[in-house]
Amino acid sequence: MSESVPPSPQGPDSSAARPASPRGPVPLLLAILAAYALTCLAGWPQAGRDRVVQGQHAVDAVQQPHEAGAHPTAPPPLTTLPFVLLLAAIAIFPLAPGISHWWEHNSSKLLVAGVLAAVTLLYYLLSHAHPVDLHFPAHAVIAPSGGGLSWGTTGAVLANALLSEYVPFIALLFALYCVTGGVRIEGDLVATPTTNTTFLAIGAALASFIGTTGAAMLLVRPLLETNKERKFVAHTLVFFIFIVCNCGGLLLPIGDPPLFLGYLEGVDFLWTLNLWKPWLFTNALLLAVYWVWDTTFAHPRETLRDIARDERQATPLRIRGLLPNLPLMAAVIAAVALLDPAKPFPGTDWHPWVFLREAVLVGIVLLSLLLGDKRIRADNGFTYGAILEVAALFLGIFVCMQPALAILHERGASLGLNTPRSFFWASGTLSSVLDNAPTYLVFFKAAQALPAEGATMAGVDVGRLAAVSLGAVFLGAMTYIGNGPNFMVKAIAEQSGVRMPSFFGYLLYSFGILLPVFVLVSFLFL
Repeated sequence: MSESVPPSPQGPDSSAARPASPRGPVPLLLAILAAYALTCLAGWPQAGRDRVVQGQHAVDAVQQPHEAGAHPTAPPPLTTLPFVLLLAAIAIFPLAPGISHWWEHNSSKLLVAGVLAAVTLLYYLLSHAHPVDLHFPAHAVIAPSGGGLSWGTTGAVLANALLSEYVPFIALLFALYCVTGGVRIEGDLVATPTTNTTFLAIGAALASFIGTTGAAMLLVRPLLETNKERKFVAHTLVFFIFIVCNCGGLLLPIGDPPLFLGYLEGVDFLWTLNLWKPWLFTNALLLAVYWVWDTTFAHPRETLRDIARDERQATPLRIRGLLPNLPLMAAVIAAVALLDPAKPFPGTDWHPWVFLREAVLVGIVLLSLLLGDKRIRADNGFTYGAILEVAALFLGIFVCMQPALAILHERGASLGLNTPRSFFWASGTLSSVLDNAPTYLVFFKAAQALPAEGATMAGVDVGRLAAVSLGAVFLGAMTYIGNGPNFMVKAIAEQSGVRMPSFFGYLLYSFGILLPVFVLVSFLFL
């Protein structure tokens, strides 16, 4: 398997767009904060918070509408077709000749996602004659209109998708992406197996605290710079995807998008720390395999001339942009952990207002853009393209997945999944070929519909919840399309001249290395 070619001066894509001005969205962010301030003056976020708290105290609130005859009914399975088509487009269009170039544009992604989301909403508007559950800001059951268009049920589905799930999700990713984009690690260490393993280990530790996307964007460029004198580099980037982009992000909800969706569904912020044993086992084993591989096979293949050049051109690392961005990263973690409307602020009886957490995250991004050094973002090649791509696609995903979630909530017990191990492999298998965030939510809902066999968290048996978390996070590393940072790292590496494995070449790595590790995880921890 050919691993690399000498980097070209301009990379493989000389037409790549220039870095965007980091202060471009400042007026938009100010407008968002001003709009939220106006809603606070009107009392809307406070009223939403009060409904959340009242819903928690009203233990029988969920049953009351059902007893009145308004029982939510899931839509037919055919309504999941837009969801399936959207996920298929994400998987296939980047690889399809004649379509891949068109698909590169975020406007194309938004068009496909918007059309399929509109088809889903049209079903609820025109055809769904049953009540639906509303989850924002508190639970209610919305009955369809007696005749004509069902605006109420359609609005409830849209509120569930956007207000309850999409807005918190994209606000967190946007904050992590922008704040870490203001930090740059520069330098060129001697690219020994131990140096590269240390890079991967640091990434595994950081991924849970600044997100897999943040850790990947922070470390991939200095890793490439360190290895630029070496010829055999692709395996290092593959292990970087395994560890930093996926398996490292297991310990906190901000680590990986699936876990944040679980947090939004009621999983305690620190609960995933209970998964430290499989996290440590998996990442330590992958680091050991990488070190042996690089020491035994890859590094000895480098020429003496390249090794000498690597040692001669070595320069120490330096980090730019820690101020103000390091305190702002800590502020992101604090905002996510403490500003949940469903939980009182620590030491008080006060519950944060609805969307206060997201407003604070927007404010943190604003501070990062205004106070940070714009030259650092320019040196990082920072653009908003990647986060806009995620925003466009997930806008459609969160709407299109609503029928699937309703079906799983109603019929999850009949899927034949019961044991933690079966949930691990089912959620993991789909996370390998679909995006792992919506896959996590689908199996979370399926597990929630089953009777618990022991302790529970957010209405899910903790054994099954651990299995779904491990499956979605870990097996998202099995393909390039399993998790967003995977493709981002591949693109950056190729622009630096590294010949990355093809889609199926990557599968040789993942099936040969990851699959045996995950078999061990399923037997040892589930």
